[in-house]
Amino acid sequence: MKEKMGIAVLASGRGSNFEALARACLDEEYPAVIRLLIVDSRETGAIAIADSFGIEYAVVDCGPKKGSMTPESSESMAMLCAKRSVGLVCLAGFMRIVKGALMTEYRGRIMNIHPALLPGFKGLHAQEQALAYGVRYSGCTVHFVDDGVDTGPIVIQRVVPVLDEDTVESLSDRILQEEHRAYPEAVRLWAEGRIRIDGRRVHIRERA
Repeated sequence: MKEKMGIAVLASGRGSNFEALARACLDEEYPAVIRLLIVDSRETGAIAIADSFGIEYAVVDCGPKKGSMTPESSESMAMLCAKRSVGLVCLAGFMRIVKGALMTEYRGRIMNIHPALLPGFKGLHAQEQALAYGVRYSGCTVHFVDDGVDTGPIVIQRVVPVLDEDTVESLSDRILQEEHRAYPEAVRLWAEGRIRIDGRRVHIRERA
């Protein structure tokens, strides 16, 4: 059997998408394995999930500036990933803009998932933005990370209808269900070598 591709997951919160990826990796036929979880705080809920799955984790202090990371923390993350032969970095609720050595070393190999249909409703509180705008449909987007905020090439999008009675919580819950399906599928496509990035376009090759 072909060796599974190693992935690292970066998280700042409860870690539900991290858990979805970890569950996908339990399948013997899944082509990837999580080699490391990196968090920016010991209070991050994803740590408990890592413990339950027997996944190694590291806590990296990214500095006091909200939404940012220090050059030292970025270099530390890049070194942690390199030592474990990580082929793809997955952001799962990581609330900091990736830059520095991690971006340099893994450019084109960092994925993120966003709870909206990009390019609409970038940044924080995407579900609240969607409801305030009055859209009929929202959803989630798996995309590659570039130097902007939620601006990288799109891999997968899943559509969720917005109901008249929706609240931020109810819409978020339905979008999250699709996130848990879309993210493992995007990682699978990359690990199987079926993704090619051409500028802003992501081309997905059919299975042989």
